[in-house]
Amino acid sequence: MLDELFAKLENSYAEMVSIRRHLHQHPELSFQEYETAKFIVSFYEKLEIEVNSNVGGNGVVAKVYGKKPGKTVALRADFDALPIQDEKDVPYKSTVPGVMHACGHDGHTATLLLLAKALNELKDNLEGTYVFIHQHAEEYAPGGAISMIEDGCLEGVDVIFGTHLWASVPTGTIQYRTGPIMAAADRFEIEIQGKGGHGAQPHTTKDAIVTASQLVLNLQQIVSRRVNPIDSAVVSIGSFTAQNAFNVIADKAKLIGTVRTFNEELRSFIEEEIERIVHGTCYMSGSTYDYKYFRGYPPVVNHAKETEFLAACAHLAAEVKIVEETEPDMGGEDFAYYLQKVPGTFFYTGAKPEPDDAAYPHHHPRFDIDEKAMLIAAKTLGTAAIKVHNE
Repeated sequence: MLDELFAKLENSYAEMVSIRRHLHQHPELSFQEYETAKFIVSFYEKLEIEVNSNVGGNGVVAKVYGKKPGKTVALRADFDALPIQDEKDVPYKSTVPGVMHACGHDGHTATLLLLAKALNELKDNLEGTYVFIHQHAEEYAPGGAISMIEDGCLEGVDVIFGTHLWASVPTGTIQYRTGPIMAAADRFEIEIQGKGGHGAQPHTTKDAIVTASQLVLNLQQIVSRRVNPIDSAVVSIGSFTAQNAFNVIADKAKLIGTVRTFNEELRSFIEEEIERIVHGTCYMSGSTYDYKYFRGYPPVVNHAKETEFLAACAHLAAEVKIVEETEPDMGGEDFAYYLQKVPGTFFYTGAKPEPDDAAYPHHHPRFDIDEKAMLIAAKTLGTAAIKVHNE
């Protein structure tokens, strides 16, 4: 069965690349993926595969039914893009100004579509049901996973698998991890209200820039001095805004940042600790503040049995040279919500372009993938989907 599946996937590789490049040229932002969703639905309709659109928003769910009884296996791919200008010099460069697939979601979609096509051609010999979850809005919280789950995409599902094409890891490598593999991803905003004035008369003001600058430094002490070094946590300031003329002392300054953690207790502690530090820093300067904390995705926590099973399956594709357990990553992923509902695992498929100077990190304007990684991802997901019925 696997030999047949692999042969079909290899024969469809050119179509997989074509679809990925089409999607790369026509990216759509989170919660705005209307044409991408239509493209996915049309693909399934042409194959006469059962498909439902508008699942939890722009989500799409397709199903292939094996002729034999068995488990219901879900496979997930996301399909939203990012607000980044594509700076690559390639024929399939984004045609949408300021929007590009800078995280590989176009490749995820092409992978899952062609895997669904191959499994559909084998359905007379398959066991169970195969659910293909095409998820919108992974990049922007609250994300698409939670609304798709609420709309029933996991009903009857026994196990779920998902992968991320990982451009920092060489092609031919599969990375897995039991337990937490990606972090909870939260956001916070702090607005400092001081008292503005003339740049030549600082003694009459309460300088919001100085207060905010002290706050940036003070917040770094949370991880370095308040968190157990054995635990992992990140507190980063990504935006500092206080725009004025050169001779004006700012009355307002705004900080926006992110918090990354792996457990709920530490997550809540840091949320409270930020406000304690903000309160104290502003008290010292006589300023007031507005503090908002937005909880994003929870940590992605893989189930042990399914992760070990996936790692064993990954060895079966000839293109896979390395299968290794990886360290946790502080990035976030709303695949976490699926794993809170059903057993499963999320893994990385190496997709680093060659040569090395062609490789850029995720969310970079020149980001790209080694497209051969899509075939590896499809074979690995397909192997797990078929063999899980024997577990």
